Amino acid sequence: MNRVSLVGRITRDPEVRFGQSGNSVLGFTIAVDRAQRDANGQRQADFINCVAFGQIADFISRYVKKGYMLAVGGRLQTRSYQGADGQQRNVTEVLCDSVENLTPRDPNSQPQNDNQPQQRQYQPNYNNPNQGYNNPTYQQQPEPQYRPQNLQKPAQPDSFDVSDSSDVADDDLPF
Repeated sequence: MNRVSLVGRITRDPEVRFGQSGNSVLGFTIAVDRAQRDANGQRQADFINCVAFGQIADFISRYVKKGYMLAVGGRLQTRSYQGADGQQRNVTEVLCDSVENLTPRDPNSQPQNDNQPQQRQYQPNYNNPNQGYNNPTYQQQPEPQYRPQNLQKPAQPDSFDVSDSSDVADDDLPF
C-alpha cells in the first residue's frame, strides 16, 4: 500500500499553473518537523515536495499562504526527467489526494480570487440563549399526526407473590 500522511508548514506562497489540458497544477513544498532534536536541542525539518491537481490545487492557491500548517494525504511517486543541462534527474514527491488547512482562519481575510461568491462565516454568539442547542427550533421533531387518546399503561404489580406458584413444577426451575 502506498499511502503518505504529512503535517507541516508550506514554505512559500503557492502559485497555480495550468497543464496542457487546461487542468490546474500546483507544486509546493512543506517543511515537516522531525520527532528527534539535534545535539543543540533544535528540531530539524524535512522538506517534502508535493503536487496537487484540480480542485485541491485551486483550494490551496486561494486559501493557503506561506507558513500555513497543512495536513497532506496522498501517495508517494518517483519519476525521472532530463534537465536542461542534459543530466538525468530523479524526483520523489507526494501526489496529493487530500489537503486540509490546519491554520485557524482569520475572520478579516478574504479569498485571493474575488470572482467567487463570498461564503457566510459562522460567528458564534455565546450570549444569545436561542443559539445552537438552546434554540427551540434546533432539530425540532414534528408533532405526530395520530395520537391515540385511550391508551393506558398496563398495570405493574408492586411486588411478586411467590406463594401462588402451584402450577410450576420443580423441573421447570432453572436452578
